Amino acid sequence: MTSILKHFPALNNNGASESHLKGVRFFKETQYIPRKPMLYGPGICIVAQGYKIGYLGGRTFRYDANNYLITMVTMPFECETFATSEEPLLGLYIDIDMGQLHDLIGRIGFQRDNGYPGEKELPQGMVPAIMDEDMVDSTNRLIKALQSVTDAEILGSGLVREILYRALCGTQAPVLYSLAMYSGAFSQVARALKIVQNDYANKLDVKQLAKTANMSSPAFYRAFKEITSDSPMQYLKKIRLTKARDLMVQESMKAYIAADKVGYESSSQFSREFKRYFGQSPTEMMREMRAT
Repeated sequence: MTSILKHFPALNNNGASESHLKGVRFFKETQYIPRKPMLYGPGICIVAQGYKIGYLGGRTFRYDANNYLITMVTMPFECETFATSEEPLLGLYIDIDMGQLHDLIGRIGFQRDNGYPGEKELPQGMVPAIMDEDMVDSTNRLIKALQSVTDAEILGSGLVREILYRALCGTQAPVLYSLAMYSGAFSQVARALKIVQNDYANKLDVKQLAKTANMSSPAFYRAFKEITSDSPMQYLKKIRLTKARDLMVQESMKAYIAADKVGYESSSQFSREFKRYFGQSPTEMMREMRAT
């Protein structure tokens, strides 16, 4: 199979970097990164070189040059990165535009007997899919277009749409159809997930979120955990902790202020849960950052 590596741009810095097209980011890592908490929004992650191992609930999955990753809803999970300075991890992340997804499905059409998982088998929020030749070809043309501001502006959005179309024709098409459905348990839980992502600093509980999803509390709890591998309150806690970490890292905010901003009433509870989740206290994290 043709590789997308030969078209990949030279990236100077590790981590994510914006491309010439909004909603598409490149990423690079030059060393092994142990398993640590991550947060992916709805999108398609394509790896050109190196690989990552994802951990979600009791499940593990690998995404690499042969398997891209589809994230359907905002997902906290844990990730281990395999890369070296000689063979760095290289890839790109493409945000899923819900308007385009709905439009493509409307144009393609879809029958429930063509693999739609249905209500008894809810799709998980994060799944790997096979990187076939069509997806490689579409990705290559997008990467080449992103090397020019003009090409990115004129061709970029159409090529992103093509990649989304290829994903809808791929091995995990049913989960993308589930994401776009206006009814059903997956869509109902997705509505509640948006509430958590937007209002995480407010007081939320299972009963309130279940009402938003128009489901009974027991049915909502089961469906939520099946999709995200977390209970609603575990998911809320991970979102709050991640948002607080972002505030401390990106805005140099003090830990107790960040804790208050994301909805914690007790700074000591926040510190305990932060260390349990990230493996280091807020103070230790900031000290490490200042040293690098």
